[in-house]
Amino acid sequence: MEDKIQFCRGGGCTAKLGPGMLNRVLECLPKGEKDENLLIGYDSHDDAAVYKVNDEQAIVQTLDFFPPMVDDPYIFGQIAATNALSDIYAMGGRVLTALNIVCFPEKMDLNILGQIMMGGAEKVQEAGGSLAGGHSIVDESVKYGLSVTGIIHPDKILANNGCREGDVLILTKKLGVGLICTANRVQEASAQDMEEAIASMTTLNKYAAEILHSHTVHACTDVTGFGFLGHLHEMLDGRWSAVIESGEIPFMEGAYHAAEEFYLTAAAQRNRNHVQAYVSFEKIPFAMEEILFDPQTSGGLLAAVDAGEAEQIVKELQAIGLPAKIVGRVTETAKKEIIVR
Repeated sequence: MEDKIQFCRGGGCTAKLGPGMLNRVLECLPKGEKDENLLIGYDSHDDAAVYKVNDEQAIVQTLDFFPPMVDDPYIFGQIAATNALSDIYAMGGRVLTALNIVCFPEKMDLNILGQIMMGGAEKVQEAGGSLAGGHSIVDESVKYGLSVTGIIHPDKILANNGCREGDVLILTKKLGVGLICTANRVQEASAQDMEEAIASMTTLNKYAAEILHSHTVHACTDVTGFGFLGHLHEMLDGRWSAVIESGEIPFMEGAYHAAEEFYLTAAAQRNRNHVQAYVSFEKIPFAMEEILFDPQTSGGLLAAVDAGEAEQIVKELQAIGLPAKIVGRVTETAKKEIIVR
């Protein structure tokens, strides 16, 4: 048995169900009697559930896991944990505890599992949380992630659909990790490209969130499996439109090359099918379109902030080494929900 984790057909967030398919299933679920303390549940498109405990405290709960997208078990554990923790930060919360979720082949070397869980545990520790247990099952392939609990003040929740007209949109990480990992699967990504992608995927959104939450932020989400345009579509919530400046989008050069060479994913195509009716591209190269649809694993935060504070926020984010940029603006409702120019 080889010690390396073998690539899955769709590792990381490329393994997620498409937004269209998921919506059809969720719409059929019985809602039950509304609990007034459930401030955010699955009936919205938000990043995590929020339950009010008292006037000063609410619990933030999220869960995320997926198959590996890199060969190194330790790095995979770091990426999976960083991705799962991200939803707490997107909501404006602080991480409290995490539980491991593990699927692992019975005949595979347990040292591999130990390395995966070590990587995850170190990221939980960096987040300031406590790893409190977990659950494992025997499976034919490796999957790993976390169930995470955080805390937040009920009046300080950052829902993903609180945009206001005139808000400026800030993206805190580069796009393109899905394309690079796909190219790497067929040995067409350079070592430098993979190093850049891994560095991004293992950077906690904790640090960006701390800066954002010290300013006026009206909406926030993390950019993951539905891609930049899919998550922006959810943010606009059918109430607003947005103009995106493609020249300001931070992206990885290796991802652009991968898109030009058509190292594409089925997940990106599902994202395109779901969102393209809402998007108008104005003379945008195909490769940039693909980057905007690309499913991100442990992507950055996309925040709608007060226009008067946007430049200062970006300066502070860049000062801690993040490639954050102003990428667009929220507008009144237009014929097309999203214009990329």
